[in-house]
Amino acid sequence: MTAGRWPVFGSLSGYRRGWLRPDLLAGVTVWAVLVPEALAYAGIAGVDPVVGLYAAVPALLLYAAVGSSRHLVVGPMSATAALSAAIVAPIAGGDPARYLGLTTALALVTGAVAVLAGLARLGFVAAFISEPVLKGFIVGLALTILIGQVPALLGIDGGSGNFFEKAAAVFGDLGELQAATAVLGGLSLAAVLVLRRWLPRVPGSLLVVLAGIAAATWLELPERGVEVVGHIDPGLPAPGLPQGLAAHDYLELLGPALGVVLIGFAEGLGAAKTYAARAGYRVDPNRELTGLGAANLGAGCCAGMVVNGSLSKTAVNGAAGARSQASGLVVAVLTVLTLLFLTGLFENLPEAVLAAVVIAAVLELIDFPALAGFYRIWTRRLGALYGPAARVDFLAAAAALAGVLLFDTLPGLLIGVGVSVLLLLYRASRPHVAALARRDPLWLDRARHPELTAPEDAVVVRVEAGLFFANADWVADHVRALVTDRTRVVVLDAETSPFIDVTAARMLSELSGGLAARGISLRVARNVGQTRDVLRRLAEQGIEIPVYATVDEALGA
Repeated sequence: MTAGRWPVFGSLSGYRRGWLRPDLLAGVTVWAVLVPEALAYAGIAGVDPVVGLYAAVPALLLYAAVGSSRHLVVGPMSATAALSAAIVAPIAGGDPARYLGLTTALALVTGAVAVLAGLARLGFVAAFISEPVLKGFIVGLALTILIGQVPALLGIDGGSGNFFEKAAAVFGDLGELQAATAVLGGLSLAAVLVLRRWLPRVPGSLLVVLAGIAAATWLELPERGVEVVGHIDPGLPAPGLPQGLAAHDYLELLGPALGVVLIGFAEGLGAAKTYAARAGYRVDPNRELTGLGAANLGAGCCAGMVVNGSLSKTAVNGAAGARSQASGLVVAVLTVLTLLFLTGLFENLPEAVLAAVVIAAVLELIDFPALAGFYRIWTRRLGALYGPAARVDFLAAAAALAGVLLFDTLPGLLIGVGVSVLLLLYRASRPHVAALARRDPLWLDRARHPELTAPEDAVVVRVEAGLFFANADWVADHVRALVTDRTRVVVLDAETSPFIDVTAARMLSELSGGLAARGISLRVARNVGQTRDVLRRLAEQGIEIPVYATVDEALGA
């Protein structure tokens, strides 16, 4: 069965009997991680913990039906949960019922935007979020989530604002921490980390959650001041739209929903591509967008919150041996059983334990070594050519990180993307113009081969970029600076200039005229692809520059 050109439940086509056991095992393993994390991420979004489970079931089912990845696990995630809270809180005006309704409405609007974007084949947009920007964004987001969970971990009030304001509030309240809560939270965090380090296949989060529930019950921790999750309504939610919202509420969420889609799509597509490459198949970015949209529409129709593809749970799924989205369907069934029969179990879950699970989940995302690796991608020559912009990857990551810590999640992402684009344009507008010398049969950069001697009456240059309006004057100035009184010919080796626009072509024409007035001939050698096509069309319009097959032919002419 298909929907247009896209198969429904495509990952299940050609299903083999031998896949059933690993898919069942992977489903149980992911469920053991998803339940406590979904409860925790709902807390990050500022809604009742059960909302995370409400969202997970339809998200898992609908992504399996529409998405293209066999391994991706979709559900509530820290990044989009934090973004949801940041979007909804200012609009809700402190009304809990309105807050919940807007959280659900955000999932619906996000789903509609993602579905439309997928049908319009806008999956290419993910290419504008570079790996360094995404890394800086995730590190900043992880730090923000971590500091936001510390008050629940220690039993203090904490504060609001950006990362630094929250950190200052935490340090200011340390003298008032609740001893029993702090001990329980610290032990829970240590237990999760130890189990992850030494017994990675054991569902450490679930074991610690169950141990926390047992401790709260047997030791009567709520009577000792330890906060617990509290009542969770059993059963499945009634499907439908959130109550009490008007059309303008949905329209107000439209702009922020674009940011949620961008972040959720980028994170989910990265996870999907990683495991598709390992298993030897391909994912379709447009189907991933549509799958993300369907998952969010389902979550919103079932009183849930925004969802997206999870790198951590996908990693658990892949490590457990999942072969198809059958593992996701197993997770959905087990989550339904949890909602029907096990909600009472989680009512005595201490909030400190829940905070420990979240902190443990985001700690592995704080990847400072990766940022240091971006900083080390630098050479003296790059520094001489581009100055600070030589570290373009590090600067883009640092901008996204600082933006998240100082402003918020969506502004941080947009700042990172903006800085990376500006740095790219800066470098493209100031390309390296290499003066060449001959080492038979090649023409090499004299700056890299100072032992070579250039012809006295000729200048041979190579522009290591396409020629276009932003760098036309830069290139012309550098060529003029290389010309001496002895120069009789200038040859532009265009092999490394894959394209040229009209502005740059006219620059060459004007440069040729200026040089001709001094008795110097400008010639182009080894033009390729689009550069050749454009120069031919311009020659038909009277803008003609001599073109030769090789540098030697240009000099010999």
